[in-house]
Amino acid sequence: MSLNIGKIEEQKQVNGLDFPLVVLPPNETVASEKPAFDTWVTENKEALHAQLIKHGALLFRGFPVSSADAFEQFLDQTDYQNMPYVGGAAPRTQVTSSRIVTANESPATEKIPFHHEMAQTPHPPGYIFFYCDTAPASGGATSILHSGEICERFFEISPEFAQEVERQGVRYIRFMPAETDASSAIGRSWKETFNVSDRASCEEKLKEHGMSWSWLDNDLLRTESKTLPAIRFDEETQQKTFFNSILAVYTGWDDARNVANKAVVLADGQEMDATVMAQTVEAMDELCVNFKWHEGDVLFLNNHTVLHARQPFTGDRRILASIAFK
Repeated sequence: MSLNIGKIEEQKQVNGLDFPLVVLPPNETVASEKPAFDTWVTENKEALHAQLIKHGALLFRGFPVSSADAFEQFLDQTDYQNMPYVGGAAPRTQVTSSRIVTANESPATEKIPFHHEMAQTPHPPGYIFFYCDTAPASGGATSILHSGEICERFFEISPEFAQEVERQGVRYIRFMPAETDASSAIGRSWKETFNVSDRASCEEKLKEHGMSWSWLDNDLLRTESKTLPAIRFDEETQQKTFFNSILAVYTGWDDARNVANKAVVLADGQEMDATVMAQTVEAMDELCVNFKWHEGDVLFLNNHTVLHARQPFTGDRRILASIAFK
């Protein structure tokens, strides 16, 4: 069965391919009846996955996905293996007992900068999925950016610094409270971050992640990642990618405990070049796609080749998320 491909005003072309690729129901039955939709997903999951790798992002619009449970059932029809949300910085709430959580719950006035999901950890997810439960009155786009495209621009902005980033890799430094601070975009506690209840269990998880750490007053935890690659070659698409959390950390890890421009460094301890960072942020905003969420939309992203961000918004907005192993 061939896929029914649509268009939206906001999409662009990257390497001659739609970004995102918009997938529409093939007929009214699949658009309105859950059993027919489930069958369609099962029959087309391999073709959909191939298009996800090829395009980097798939936007499903007009399908009968009307709740967190329906979103989970959609994912359950695929071969994507659920991955626990361990290691991320953003406050989240578990929505279903299995694989669905809220997207970043930081305040509506804040922009969440571009990042590959959990690229500051040694084992990032392969895929991330979003579902629009409540569309905002205005704003609130989940912005998407092709990693290969911004990687090329990064090397154009400053070849010398980009080569150092590629050669050395980077380390991420984060201070975590014992209890989640919902007022901060990175306020997730060390207990929730590592799904533990005490220091000893936390230290076991830190060892697994290859991190160094120190305990400070008031149960505050300082962590430092091992050196992680920041420019990676994606074997599936045969392209160099800007696979890191440098800009998200450098521009977004500011709160009562963290200083953003000191939270990511090169392997030798050198801080990021402020001019290059500013120019890269501008390039990201120039190259990205911001589409208006419709309730019931589902977005699949290949986390290895696509970065995402969130724009500020007004009104209620509820976007749910899930991640999967590569």
